[in-house]
Amino acid sequence: MAEEQDQPTPGGMNRRSRRGGPLGETALYFLRLGALGFGGPVALCGQMERDLVQERGWLTQDEMRDAIAVSQTLPGPLAIQVGIFIGHLRGGFWGAWVGGAAFILPNFLIVCAIAALYVRLGGLGWMTAVFYGVSPAVIALILHSCWRLAKLGMRDALQGVIAAVCCVLTITLRAEVALLFIAAGLIGVGVYGNLVRRARATLPAIVPVGLGALKAGHLPILPQLFLFFLKAGSLTFGSGLVIVPFLEKGVVQQNGWLDGRAFLFAVAVGMLSPGPVVITATFVGFLVAGFPGALAATIGMFLPSFVFVLVVAPLLVRHRQNPNLQGFIKGAYAAAIGTILGACVLLAKIAIGDAVTVFIAMAALAALFTTKLANPVIVGAAAVVGLVAFPLLHPNWVYLK
Repeated sequence: MAEEQDQPTPGGMNRRSRRGGPLGETALYFLRLGALGFGGPVALCGQMERDLVQERGWLTQDEMRDAIAVSQTLPGPLAIQVGIFIGHLRGGFWGAWVGGAAFILPNFLIVCAIAALYVRLGGLGWMTAVFYGVSPAVIALILHSCWRLAKLGMRDALQGVIAAVCCVLTITLRAEVALLFIAAGLIGVGVYGNLVRRARATLPAIVPVGLGALKAGHLPILPQLFLFFLKAGSLTFGSGLVIVPFLEKGVVQQNGWLDGRAFLFAVAVGMLSPGPVVITATFVGFLVAGFPGALAATIGMFLPSFVFVLVVAPLLVRHRQNPNLQGFIKGAYAAAIGTILGACVLLAKIAIGDAVTVFIAMAALAALFTTKLANPVIVGAAAVVGLVAFPLLHPNWVYLK
């Protein structure tokens, strides 16, 4: 039987927090999230917070906040890491593998099917039209989820300052920088922690040593794909929005596996399909080497997330009340909010370029704040608008950006 604890709700009443649930229950939830969850990492984290904290009571608000903050400080895709972390809290070592694999599987199969159609039909001309309509709706999903996550974990003015600085730096540098999270965490330790006691349980900074030197060389194509995406999953921090420039440089410029247009479709598929945005790796792998290539790229991309979370999660569970650890998490959480907002600004420059896309973004944002429409409904409506408007308007800026 699952262990239950009384936890206070936002309204002050106690509810039951269910821990140690069966693996099948965890797998079913993440299969559903992987098949129906849209909007990128922030939207997916917001949906997990709503489903698992507010509705099901699987986690407390503090546990959800810790999962997001710690995952944001590690290399790799944020949403998957949060899912693995939650799986670990629910079912230990095997819960982490079951939750993470169930989260990835639906999206992997969907993207493989789209890639197969793309190869067979010689490209999907309607994809650009869908991308035109859905991209501004994705901006709205990210902004709404950032607001929800800020309500969950932002507690004071210092966190607001950290978030603002990280947002500006992200926009200026056009990338998320791992050092921002470490620096913000150290500020949190100094302000919120208790350095006088010199508590030794602190969050370890896990840096993949030597991965920067990985070279595919003249290996067969499958090991090349695996090593390239292993490096991508190990050295890029935050969301799929951050990993796109890294992939474009390696896939298009260095290795020449795809041309620019095919890579654009790969990014579009990653954004438009449910689940984690970095499933772009699966599409690229399929175009380069068929289903075996998709499998090699996917394993390479997501394997580091399992390793990193399984190393850190037990430490956090054991020492989560340590003031220095909590201070690090508060600072890193604020940095996460700021850098994701900065990435959202950068993405908006690509997604919004005329009156129609402005309207889609504003309408989607209004729907998210004033209605209970599910994310797939909003994304579907935006896709329909794109399919209708794009052939009529022929917006050339979509190709230029």
